[in-house]
Amino acid sequence: MGNIIQFAEARTKLSFERIKSTYSVREISRQFGLPERHIRRWSQEGWIPTSPRGGDGEIRFDLSALAVFRRIRDQRSRGRSMRQIEAELHGQLRLFPEQEGKLIELPRKFSLFEQALALHEQGNSEAAQVYLKATLEEDHAADAFCNLGILEFEAGKATSAFDRFTQALRLDPRHFEAHFNLAHLYFESGELRLAKLHYEIAAEIEPGFADLYFNLGLVHAISGELKSAVQALHHARELSAEDEGTRVDDLLSSVEGALCTPPPAEE
Repeated sequence: MGNIIQFAEARTKLSFERIKSTYSVREISRQFGLPERHIRRWSQEGWIPTSPRGGDGEIRFDLSALAVFRRIRDQRSRGRSMRQIEAELHGQLRLFPEQEGKLIELPRKFSLFEQALALHEQGNSEAAQVYLKATLEEDHAADAFCNLGILEFEAGKATSAFDRFTQALRLDPRHFEAHFNLAHLYFESGELRLAKLHYEIAAEIEPGFADLYFNLGLVHAISGELKSAVQALHHARELSAEDEGTRVDDLLSSVEGALCTPPPAEE
């Protein structure tokens, strides 16, 4: 019983995955299972567009780069090697040669989805309505429904959150964040079988995301599938950065301890 309580307490550390306006190198590496050195080199070579909104000297990526990283994810899932992917990135760059002379950058009008992202990140309650408008305009509609589902859950509307994540998946059946968040929502509602199903689908889409295997290990542990939990958590540890592995180690130690503990004798 104590082990079950301990496993359940780890649920409080779980969080949803939302689409953001900008991402750091670490965040892209974490979500897409890509080495940071590759990401930095691709940005330095100009193969991946970087965001001018960094401001702190660190490389940042916006929605246009996110689309490229998602294409890289799809190519990797189809079995393409890193060398093949880099050749394609380099080839795409050559399709758009730099023109001589300096262009004057004009202010760009943000799309509805970008406006909703900004409001969301500011904690502005109007973000939900702007996300809805973005879906009607088919502006990053799957992403908008996904983030809207998170807002619905945070507002205590779990049923609406389910609907939003499902709407995202209707538009994009391979939407990683929507599968991950739907799994988390099923986990929160105690539907462990469905939570495991969507975590496993998310793992097929992005097998390099450490948090996914942590969550999957936790589902197995609470379900009493301790050997499967250990296997998932070892995978999570292999994928985690050195400074992010403590929670994995803690849960893994608990699960392995429960696995080695003999069941209580029958009276």
